[in-house]
Amino acid sequence: MAVKAPNIIVEPPGPKAREILGRDEEFIMQSFTRWYPLVVKRGEGAIVEDVDGNVYIDFNSGIAVLNIGHRHPRVVEAVKSQLEKLVHYSLTDFYYEEAVDAAEALASIAPISGGPRVFFTNSGTESVEAALKVSRGHFKGSRPYIISFIGAFHGRTMGSLSLGASKSIQKKWFHPLVPGIIHVPYPYPYRCPFKVGPEECGDAVIGYVEEWVLGRLVDPEEVSSIIVEPIQGEAGYIVPPEGFLRGLEKLARRHGMLLVADEVQTGFGRTGRWFAVEHWGVKPDLVATAKAIASGLPLGALIGRREVMDLPPGSHATTFGGNPVALAACRATINVIKEEGLVERADRLGREVLKYLEELGDSLEIVGDVRGKGFMIALELVEDPKTKKPAVKSARRVILESFKKGVLVIGGGFSTIRMAPPLNIPEELLWKGVEILADILKEEDKRRA
Repeated sequence: MAVKAPNIIVEPPGPKAREILGRDEEFIMQSFTRWYPLVVKRGEGAIVEDVDGNVYIDFNSGIAVLNIGHRHPRVVEAVKSQLEKLVHYSLTDFYYEEAVDAAEALASIAPISGGPRVFFTNSGTESVEAALKVSRGHFKGSRPYIISFIGAFHGRTMGSLSLGASKSIQKKWFHPLVPGIIHVPYPYPYRCPFKVGPEECGDAVIGYVEEWVLGRLVDPEEVSSIIVEPIQGEAGYIVPPEGFLRGLEKLARRHGMLLVADEVQTGFGRTGRWFAVEHWGVKPDLVATAKAIASGLPLGALIGRREVMDLPPGSHATTFGGNPVALAACRATINVIKEEGLVERADRLGREVLKYLEELGDSLEIVGDVRGKGFMIALELVEDPKTKKPAVKSARRVILESFKKGVLVIGGGFSTIRMAPPLNIPEELLWKGVEILADILKEEDKRRA
């Protein structure tokens, strides 16, 4: 697609988009949250074109899925080649080499000690469901409780939904949920639930779990696992205090619990490491992943320590998990990230963008916090820097105005702007998108003054 971005021909939504939006409302259940009326026609690299010819810089990457961009030639080639050989033959009941090859590739990059084993799924929520079952199954039901965090998003099927605590609407009307889930506060440095400083917040959460949860609420010998997003995603790309994850790992080891890292959004180089826990030198027992694993094809995986991934035959399975075509895309994706040095690139450029936005934020009252790692960056907008009241309407306007000017971003939490461009986005496009967003933030800051 030989086009330059951004290039807005007609103010969105254009006539073709409006026609499709009308049919969407008629035939598709409206349970989704749509950020703006983008009707995508095609994508290439870091560029998206809508059905009316408008062209955008993609700072969403299909919601952190397209880490090597839209339609990377190596992935397209791998998919075409696999389509000519084998499209499906359930891994649940039979064997094929593609699954073993992909599992071996995942094991080579997973931050897990020993020889990891892999269970393939179709999505992130299925990977988390598998983690829930492995957590309880490994202990043969003797440890029924799982600790999770407020603000977490783990998926929308009933088990993963039970673990999450991001927004009340996600659970409304669906109770009773899976029992045995204990939610505790997450150390949100900018808004610490314990009203202490950012660096002390992690220790406060660990202390609360030890003293109040394990000391009074439930015997630690009944807790099978602690599941955590190393960086909370939907909550607004919340990076925990420096020592928190290491402290959580020590707590889990002390009580014989499993540590489960939900790396569905943070995985595959997104944060400037293959997996986000590597920033803190943490080695979880289980890692749930999906999204960027196959560059847009439906695939997920639970990767875990060999001695923990010990469910007996028949206890857990999936018809489509480990589809050969998706597995071909997975292997191609891993190879591209390795050969193009995209993990290191995301780390380097992410630091530069973060520094630029931090300096911008210091000059704008509307920006309360700038945070992130690699190409997982967020700006939290506030009405007042002293009260930190979320600037919900301002965030919405910034997101919509960015869309109208050719940059695709979405929100998170109550008033956070999320940025997750492809790891291989050309630098010119990256900085063009950042500058457009910066100008919109400046205008919004003046508007509120």
